[in-house]
Amino acid sequence: MQGIVADWSSDQRAFKNVPWGKAMMWIFLLSDTFIFSSFLISYMTVRMSATEPWPNPSEVFALTLFGEKIPLILIAIMTFILISSSGTMAMAVKFGYEKNRKMTFILLLITAAFGATFVGMQAFEWTKLIVEEGVRPWGNPMGAAQFGSSFFMITGFHGTHVSIGVIFLIIVAIKVLRGDLDHERPGFLTGRKGKYEIVEIMGLYWHFVDLVWVFIFAVFYLW
Repeated sequence: MQGIVADWSSDQRAFKNVPWGKAMMWIFLLSDTFIFSSFLISYMTVRMSATEPWPNPSEVFALTLFGEKIPLILIAIMTFILISSSGTMAMAVKFGYEKNRKMTFILLLITAAFGATFVGMQAFEWTKLIVEEGVRPWGNPMGAAQFGSSFFMITGFHGTHVSIGVIFLIIVAIKVLRGDLDHERPGFLTGRKGKYEIVEIMGLYWHFVDLVWVFIFAVFYLW
């Protein structure tokens, strides 16, 4: 016990080969997992206990194209965009460790563009539900009143995560472009691989956001 206290109370790393930046990100993501899990479990509980009919997501989130209603088409495109951004993020990490500044910068910007597009489409979805369908956090003309509060809480919380991620992706991309990550030596937060470790840490956050959306898509839109 004395050895554990000594390690944690000193300036040494608690994990020999894991920089503090990555360790703290994993701890943050673990705590966020509990929050999203609580939201989704609460949503399922509310939906199963609702006394009024629950709106059919295929109808509520249908989009009219060429005079025909296509169910979940907007959600499918949003999902494709966000999943694709995981690929560009993974490539950015690869080129980052190779210290290829140009490709890392481009891929980070593409990832941020995908994220911004996702948020923009989500804003369109919100506007459509509020203006055209009359859905509110406290009411819903299509059935159970809890639908509105569940939808805005879950998708809004996730959209906030994506928006924050986009901002930090742009910040990291600018640092890569300026060469800041090349001129800084490995530090306390980044470990032996140097400051490019921040690209991987950003990637952990982004992959988590993408993974959470897969669960939201399955539980909220397909159920």
